Amino acid sequence: MNISFLQELFSSITQRDALPWRRSDGRPVHHEQVIDACRQVLESDGEASSIALAGRSLAGYQSLDEEQKSLFFQCLTADFAADPERIDDAWRAYHESRGNNELQLLFEACEPERQELLRRLNLTAGGTYALVRMREDLLSRLSEMPELAALDADFSHLFTSWFNRGFLVLKRIDWNTPAAILEKVIRYEAVHEICDWNDLRRRLDARDRRCFAFFHPAIGDEPLIFVEVALTRGMPERIQPILDANHQAIDAEDADSAAFFGISNCQTGLRGISFGNFLIKQVVQELKKELPGLKNFVTLSPVPGFRSWLDQQRRQDDSLLDDETIAGLAALDQSDWHTNSETTGSLGDYIRPLAAHYLSRIRNDRGLPLNAVARFHLGNGAELHRVNWLGDTSAKGLGNGLGLMVNYLYVPDDIERNHERYTTDGKVVCSSAVRDLRRRARKFLKGDPVT
Repeated sequence: MNISFLQELFSSITQRDALPWRRSDGRPVHHEQVIDACRQVLESDGEASSIALAGRSLAGYQSLDEEQKSLFFQCLTADFAADPERIDDAWRAYHESRGNNELQLLFEACEPERQELLRRLNLTAGGTYALVRMREDLLSRLSEMPELAALDADFSHLFTSWFNRGFLVLKRIDWNTPAAILEKVIRYEAVHEICDWNDLRRRLDARDRRCFAFFHPAIGDEPLIFVEVALTRGMPERIQPILDANHQAIDAEDADSAAFFGISNCQTGLRGISFGNFLIKQVVQELKKELPGLKNFVTLSPVPGFRSWLDQQRRQDDSLLDDETIAGLAALDQSDWHTNSETTGSLGDYIRPLAAHYLSRIRNDRGLPLNAVARFHLGNGAELHRVNWLGDTSAKGLGNGLGLMVNYLYVPDDIERNHERYTTDGKVVCSSAVRDLRRRARKFLKGDPVT
């Protein structure tokens, strides 16, 4: 008999109780009902019954309103934690023996009961994606409910294993990809909005465009992350020609550069689970295999947050900028500053060096680059290669990054070395052009910062 038929039959049997919950009085489902169902999942010994109970629990969660979901998360955090007495007993046994068996028992005692619950919920058909969506709900509450951080750590711990590189499948997205997936590409594009189907078709033009996505077998046709690539002659400085509806396509064989101009994470519930480093490295390999003439693998990346950082420096009393520089940047207060060539020329002399300083020198409280895009590419082994003034003149580009676009260069032979220097020493590898900009930035800053 057909194996897939048996799988579908088994799934239908175990999921028969997993329909959305209803209360006879019409009131919303109460979180305690779902918590009770979760306890039954943990108490169940049979595989089929456990899967059915897991499906019912997830369906119950999905029937909760927003307030009840918050209460559900609070109960999950407080009532499904590790047992302190069991931990104490296991620690005493290990402290006396220092044996491996006792160490294993200590590990097991320290694991919150929540993790085993999540594993069992994952067994049901569609469970993995349901848990990803559950974590999306959880993340939206963390800022106001920091006590849920322990529960989020459990999700992160398990997702890191469930979504490791060995389970991910790389697929090329083109115009022949099923429409259901193409619709998701339009919806999930997070860097440069895809306006309509015609716009998508241009971005998938087989002559000089490529798009690749990672999928996970347990999630089906839901992409996890995708990257858009433009094949170009030379490294591009501006995004508008790439997105232009009338751009002149070239033959892929004539390109010498592959520009990654849009990387979009599709599942909010997988925030913090890194796929991008694997994606870029594998796409580079795929492109080298298809087009051996490609010499440069480079991004055309935005600089989100740069404008807010610079505006803060312009206005705060303890600014890093000297008074002359602050005065020179006053033109940014004019709404049409970017339309005047004389103004943009003057501003560019300040902003490109300051951007190089910001990307490579300004750190967060963990000692990493403040800019998230920089952290991503530098952590993946790229080089900060070039800062392009007015590389994105869209309203979003001007509002977030003052129109800057950055080329991060991926040199296959240098990726591992750059990654090691970044992770061990915090070293930001820069091109000579960026180092020159950084030196020029010193005259705009108070003192002579070199770190």
